[in-house]
Amino acid sequence: MAESGKSRGLEGVVAAETKISDIDGQKGKLYYAGYDIGELAEHATFEEIVHLLHHLELPTRAELQETTRTLRDESALDDLVVGLVTSVAGRTGPMTALRTAVSAAGVGDPDGDDDSGEANLRKAYRLIAKTPQIVASYQRLRSGSGAVEPRDDLSVAGNFLYALTGKEPDPAIARDFDVVLVLYADHTMNASTFAGRVAAATLADMYAAATAAVATLQGPLHGGAIEQVRYMLDEIGTPDRASQWVKERLGGKQKVMGFGHRVYKTWDPRAVILREMSERIGKQLGDTRWYEISAKVQETVMEERGLFPNVDFYTASVYSALGIPPDLYTCLFAVARMAGWTAHIREQYADNRLIRPDSEYIGPPPRSYQPLDARD
Repeated sequence: MAESGKSRGLEGVVAAETKISDIDGQKGKLYYAGYDIGELAEHATFEEIVHLLHHLELPTRAELQETTRTLRDESALDDLVVGLVTSVAGRTGPMTALRTAVSAAGVGDPDGDDDSGEANLRKAYRLIAKTPQIVASYQRLRSGSGAVEPRDDLSVAGNFLYALTGKEPDPAIARDFDVVLVLYADHTMNASTFAGRVAAATLADMYAAATAAVATLQGPLHGGAIEQVRYMLDEIGTPDRASQWVKERLGGKQKVMGFGHRVYKTWDPRAVILREMSERIGKQLGDTRWYEISAKVQETVMEERGLFPNVDFYTASVYSALGIPPDLYTCLFAVARMAGWTAHIREQYADNRLIRPDSEYIGPPPRSYQPLDARD
């Protein structure tokens, strides 16, 4: 029997072998199939990353064209999903709507119950293509606007912004959002990825496993953290209040959202990229307030506690500058991470063993049943 308290939260426990991504937490490095995230963010598109995560190689020109065409062709939602999103848009939050819609999307999948490797790859690409359209349609419908059909001449990032606003996206902003998708596409054995692999290990289908991942992302200790950072920035209000606000928060032994990470012991490499992006987008759009508040919070937390910002911290200021509603932030995490989730689910299927960890019992010792009268 394990010692009490050992490996709480499975920290340090290797749950699976993977070829998809790797982290060096001491050096602040993240790799997708051997490629450094900094290089990928600078040079690659999200469509290239989708191919890389699923095939472990960057695509040739012909392969990229095929991946791009597939994602565009599969992005339109069928009537069942549109009807479901329409019915829940004004009645529930976006992550609940997304979780439900991802599950429902399996009903109309043309591959049905075919769980062959080829069919699961097609299902994976459909999920990657449809997730941004579900999120954008939900936002349009709950705000009283009609859903916008995706175009066949835009990237996944560009199509999302177009479907969200109904307007041609600025090319620079579309590229920045594309980089955000690249940065969030995968991150080894995080909680939602693990949940998806656990479901896949039972041989639940692709949509069931993806739904498990979405449901796990929903919590405030995982994907919901980005939204909480935004609310923190709202509460601070202006850059000149940030330092004192942080000191009072820390003095009261309260958490400052967006700092610290289970794996990284230095800067999260994605946060470095997003910090620069936050400042640049703010200047481009003529409103640097979100960046300035964030920079002052970061400076104070690092001075007071020596903690580094994680990926969620500057993502919140990027999304704030773009005018995206805070309760959509976690959904945007899912838009990107569906690429990684589905790659991990397929990897689990390919070399499967049921994931069934042990537990340590700490309840009462063995005892005998007592009749009801004896318990009075």
